[in-house]
Amino acid sequence: MDRFTGRVAVVTGAAQGIGAATARRLAAEGATVAVLDLDLDRTADTVATIRAVGGAADGYAVDVADADSVTAAIDAVAGAYGRIDVLVNDAGVTRDNLVHKLAEDDWDTVLDVNLKGAYLVSRAVQRQMVPAGYGRIVSLSSTSALGNRGQANYAAAKAGIQGLTATLAIELGRYGITANAVAPGYVATAMTAATAQRLGMDPAEHQRLAAEQIPVRRVGRPDDIAAAIAFLASEEAGYVSGQTLYVNGGLR
Repeated sequence: MDRFTGRVAVVTGAAQGIGAATARRLAAEGATVAVLDLDLDRTADTVATIRAVGGAADGYAVDVADADSVTAAIDAVAGAYGRIDVLVNDAGVTRDNLVHKLAEDDWDTVLDVNLKGAYLVSRAVQRQMVPAGYGRIVSLSSTSALGNRGQANYAAAKAGIQGLTATLAIELGRYGITANAVAPGYVATAMTAATAQRLGMDPAEHQRLAAEQIPVRRVGRPDDIAAAIAFLASEEAGYVSGQTLYVNGGLR
């Protein structure tokens, strides 16, 4: 498939997990991918993997919670490629704890990276998309947006992503820009492994128990989420906007 030939995509949090899988998927379909993460060295593996199979990618360092860092990174990407067609807001962190134990700093960190970061990067990128009359913004929410024990901060941030997405769709639609969110269920990543360890469990056992509750009887893979993101980022999804797609194996 070559749905993204000639397109430039920015993916935040692209050093690992869903972000890395999404960067690889978009590149495989022809996009030139700007691989963004907190530290430039962290982007190297994703960039190398894409280039090794003939794709086009470059790494950029960005602190998505810092407006100046975001502006500098997006200006650098636009300067290098002359355009930005797709943005995937994937950068995220967790700082889990029950609400009565949840430190204020951990609340702030999770809201700043997951929600403020998506706002700052979307704001910067739309300045490139509006004059071009085209754009696709896809942000990562989560099934935790519906509430999850020990994740008050993360749940609030991911619910906020859905509200931000709906509002971006309203404000930017007249400029040919769509905005959607993908809300994964359980996906086998370093983040969910850390959650398992926080609970005193082996990550493999944690996944096995989770799979027993999921109708398709397995946990998600980063590539599962990347496939959904790629659809929403494509021209084919031009009449889909303001939506949150739950990708969770049928769990209710």
